[in-house]
Amino acid sequence: QVQLVESGGGLVQTGGSLRLSCAASGRIFSFYVMGWFRQAQGKQRELVATITSGGSTNYADSAKGRFTISRDYAKNMVYLHMNSLKPEDTAVYYCNGVGEKGGTWGQGTRVTVSS
Repeated sequence: QVQLVESGGGLVQTGGSLRLSCAASGRIFSFYVMGWFRQAQGKQRELVATITSGGSTNYADSAKGRFTISRDYAKNMVYLHMNSLKPEDTAVYYCNGVGEKGGTWGQGTRVTVSS
């Protein structure tokens, strides 16, 4: 089983940027699709962005135009570039991958956007 570990979260001001990283213990080719989810305190986990093995991407409406999901097969990494951050983006962000044997989740990395 491939394990996922997120990093790159932190505290930023409104309008700032962060790059979240998801490191896989194996080849990310193992996943049909990978994505980023987030869960704010007191809220349910929600989809932010996905990327397929073919490179197709999808974004939540709240992320379109501000966030970019990307991959690096050589490094077995998936990234979420976040720009123009808003307090509403404050959440724990989770990396997810779906393969033949089901889904895999990372432990999450916290993003806090202050005013």
